[in-house]
Amino acid sequence: MDKLINDFSFGLFFWQALILLVLILLLVKFAWKPIMESITAREEGIKNALLSAENAKREMENLQADNQRILNEARAERDAMLKEAREMKEKMIADSKNEAQEAGQKMIAQAKAAIESEKNAAMAELKLQVSTLSLSIAEKILKEELSNKESQTKLVEKMLGDVKLN
Repeated sequence: MDKLINDFSFGLFFWQALILLVLILLLVKFAWKPIMESITAREEGIKNALLSAENAKREMENLQADNQRILNEARAERDAMLKEAREMKEKMIADSKNEAQEAGQKMIAQAKAAIESEKNAAMAELKLQVSTLSLSIAEKILKEELSNKESQTKLVEKMLGDVKLN
C-alpha cells in the first residue's frame, strides 16, 4: 500500500478520472436509456405475466366450479335414470306376476271345468251301464221267473256277484 501512495501521480489520476467520466457520459448517453427501457419492458412483462397468471387462476377456478356443477347435474340425472329404471323393473315384475297369476287362475278354472265335464261324462256312462245292466238283469229275471222261482234267485245272486262296481 505504501508503494501505491509513493508512486501516485496526479497526471495519471487526472487522465484516468477524465476517461472514467467520459465513459460514464457515453454510457449514460448511449447505453443507459436502452438498459432502462429493457428493464422497464421486463418489469411490464413481469406485471403482464402476473396478471395473466391471476386471470388464468380465476378462469381455472370458474372452470372447476362449472365442472363440479356439471358433474353434480350428471350424477343427479344418473340417479334419476337409475330410479326410473328400478321403478320400471319393479312394475314389469309386478305386471308379469299378475299376468302369471291370472293365467294360472284361468288354467286352474279350465282344469276344474275339464275335470267336472269328465266327471259328468263318467257319471253319465256309469248310469248308462247301470241302467243297461239293470235292464238285462230284469229281462233275465223275468224270463227265469216265468220259468222257475228257485233258479231265478240263484241267477240274480250270480249276476250280482259278476258285477263289480267302482
